[in-house]
Amino acid sequence: MLAIRMQRNGRTHTPVYRIVVQESQRHPLSGRVVAEVGSYNPETKKLVLDKEKIEFYLKNGAQPSSRVAFTLEKNGVKMPEWYKPAPKKQAKAKHADKLRKNQPKEETPAE
Repeated sequence: MLAIRMQRNGRTHTPVYRIVVQESQRHPLSGRVVAEVGSYNPETKKLVLDKEKIEFYLKNGAQPSSRVAFTLEKNGVKMPEWYKPAPKKQAKAKHADKLRKNQPKEETPAE
């Protein structure tokens, strides 16, 4: 199965991402890329997409990562019907009973 994901390039503290199509079982840094379909520079916020190639691979069953899918939807690439976005995670305190707001109120004696 193919995956559309971001592959990190660039120097230390200066990332640049290539948006690539890879076999999903391979690690993103392994270098075996089926196709490069775009790039993203987070410093300049510059995004370059080849929408025709992306739609071709999506139509043929390539699964986008959650971050790539969010970026594609934001830039007007139509996602296939079978794609379901990842559910949003709910933040939950590990020890909610120890939080100050969950402790019983101490009554101060009125004088």
